[in-house]
Amino acid sequence: MTDHRSISRLEGLATTGALDRVQDALDKAPPILNELGISPDAVKTALGTGFTQLESIGMQPSQLEAIVRAVGRPPMLVKNSKVEGKMSLSGDFDANISGKITAVEPFLGSVGRVEFVNHDMGWGGTGWVIADDGTTMLMVTNRHVAKLVAKRTHRGDGVFLFSPFGATRYAARIDFGEEAGVPPDPARVLQVEKFTYLADDAAADVAIAEIRRPSEGVQIGALPLAASDGDDGETVAVVGYPAADPFRNDPTEMQNYFRNLYDVKRFAPGLLRVQDTLGILGHDCTTLGGNSGSPVISLDQGGVVGLHFAGTYGVGNSAVRVSTLKGLLDQTVTTVPAAAVQAPAFQDPTHDAKYFRGRDGYDPGFLRVVDVPLPTLPAHLDLARPSDGTDDRPHELRYQHFGVLYSLAQKSPAIAALNIDGAKTRRIKRSNSRWWKDLRIPADRQLGRDDYSDPEIDRGHMVRRAATNWGRDLRIAKRANRDTFHYTVASPQHMGLNRSRSSWLGLEDYIMENTRTFGFRANVFTGPIFTDDDPPLGDSGATIPLNYFKVVTMLAEDEWDTLRLHATAYVLSQGQLIQQMLLEEGLAAAVEGFTFGEYRTFQVRISDLEGMTGYDFGNLRDADPLAHEDEATLRVQAIDALAQIRM
Repeated sequence: MTDHRSISRLEGLATTGALDRVQDALDKAPPILNELGISPDAVKTALGTGFTQLESIGMQPSQLEAIVRAVGRPPMLVKNSKVEGKMSLSGDFDANISGKITAVEPFLGSVGRVEFVNHDMGWGGTGWVIADDGTTMLMVTNRHVAKLVAKRTHRGDGVFLFSPFGATRYAARIDFGEEAGVPPDPARVLQVEKFTYLADDAAADVAIAEIRRPSEGVQIGALPLAASDGDDGETVAVVGYPAADPFRNDPTEMQNYFRNLYDVKRFAPGLLRVQDTLGILGHDCTTLGGNSGSPVISLDQGGVVGLHFAGTYGVGNSAVRVSTLKGLLDQTVTTVPAAAVQAPAFQDPTHDAKYFRGRDGYDPGFLRVVDVPLPTLPAHLDLARPSDGTDDRPHELRYQHFGVLYSLAQKSPAIAALNIDGAKTRRIKRSNSRWWKDLRIPADRQLGRDDYSDPEIDRGHMVRRAATNWGRDLRIAKRANRDTFHYTVASPQHMGLNRSRSSWLGLEDYIMENTRTFGFRANVFTGPIFTDDDPPLGDSGATIPLNYFKVVTMLAEDEWDTLRLHATAYVLSQGQLIQQMLLEEGLAAAVEGFTFGEYRTFQVRISDLEGMTGYDFGNLRDADPLAHEDEATLRVQAIDALAQIRM
């Protein structure tokens, strides 16, 4: 059956002089013809035959159309960062086109294929190095490529998704090789550490990721960015990995054009077609689906003018302008957005520094025989400095029997440290106490009642209120009880978390009652485990943590009546965090049959908790009964009954 659409398009190409330019180019024997398995003489014969008579010489109109496009806008192979066939381009380009291509060849090794791990798709697009300050290397690709394995967080960065077939996270890497006929080089495959920017659906189609630096001796640097977005008619090229794309392109045309040689690095020259649409460039380089995220390099300026993101085979393509990319690089994309400024519907009551006079906070020497200092927390939490902070503890909010290290970045307590004296416990009935802001730190960096307006979000005490109720007299115990009702002591918790907390809430009581505890004294560290999966709490700038930890320390007597420091760690979680930790360490067998979804209490090694939180608990990791267990199955214990705790 005659292909009337291809005949019509061939007639259009003839009127623009494209067929004449191809005729001239045939004398140079373009390498693309060799790739297509067609001789220059066969093409000359076809060009001299009427379009409706092509079938009589064994050629289809669609095949000739593909050949004409291939010669005019060839997707040339890249081998060892050299462009094959650059000396045989048609008259669409100026006489010095091969020299311009040679000038940009040193950049081609910094363009790679974005590949996926734990995903049913092996790869999803193209990426390239956009910045390298000697410490951090950034790759850029399209949002729609990144979103195959990652999701945007409320901060504007991205976090890898979990596979729907288990609790394994997706991952990504970029292979700067994948050239036809060139052996693979593992040293040129770099891990994607994290997405530092993932555009929302209304913004330019851009994703930026931090990637692992290459090993010494591997030369991969940033592509230069052009000084301007380019002018109409400027000579450009798209470098990337065209993939078979039969859903958006005619399969026959693609077969005629690419002859099943897809997924490898190609260099496709063309011309810039400036569009009026704000932020978008047009170009007529040959692209397919795998080119998503490719750099559009100006051969006239010697730098990138755009980021390719969409196209229609044989019609035209669109790219994000380089000026937009520069603007994104200048932004601090990992900063937590500030909450909208508006007059609160309710004014929370406050307590100033004078109210807290006489509070000693957490006592590191509470166990008397050995000190248990506060852990060291990572700098990115941006710990608050209370107005009454001391030289030795500048970050501690001191309350009765407990202290809090508060993260300004998270608008949340990062850790609460509580001393418990079981011999002096006093029962105090909980009343409908008001919640207060602590003016020793900025009030606008604390949550308030309006932020907890969602009925499904609770104010979760980071110290167990009943555990603070002790002292030499009832007055002291009541003061400790009241101190727990400050927003600096609470973390937003989904109401569903409360459904399976019996093991979590009773940990302190059980451990003190079932060990030969010296002096009935213990310390408890509690806090959220901040992860990129935590959902935002409205527009407050805070998140709703999905995991919490607790570390209990005390002195216990062993079988020789010798006092020793005893430390155990627990995580309240739906299980994904723990399973991912084991899988990343290659302990897949430890999580076979592992189910999650409901909140449960897990006993974990303190050293593993350090990996989850980034906190340094010092000598406590050596006082952990799980510290020296070799079997992976003993590193994590699901606690369905308190008697399962390993002492």
